[in-house]
Amino acid sequence: MPKRRLQRVTDLTRERATALRRQATAPERILWSALRSRSLDGLKFRRQHPIEPYIVDFYCAEVQLIVELDGESHNGREDYDRQRSEYLGRLGFRVIRVSNDDVLHNLEGAVAYILRIARQPF
Repeated sequence: MPKRRLQRVTDLTRERATALRRQATAPERILWSALRSRSLDGLKFRRQHPIEPYIVDFYCAEVQLIVELDGESHNGREDYDRQRSEYLGRLGFRVIRVSNDDVLHNLEGAVAYILRIARQPF
């Protein structure tokens, strides 16, 4: 599928991303500690990264991978999350979802899953 050129990120979206970084949830902070500083197989991840109108939880440009954390705030938002993932997929990104519970209770498994997907050809 051909990639289309991304729209410019608005200043408002960029400001929201900065605010979200400051207000990270416990699972976001824990996963960020496992992904930051190229500590996962040398891959560079960004957190609360704006892509068009959306702000994704974690993004690795090298492998076009978006990692979204799902917790209680996503309950009842499955349709929105699905549409958002499909939209980002059409832009050429791989989107995976990891539960907050996995990060909190099985961080090693969550990180192994992210690495397995990141290593797959895309």
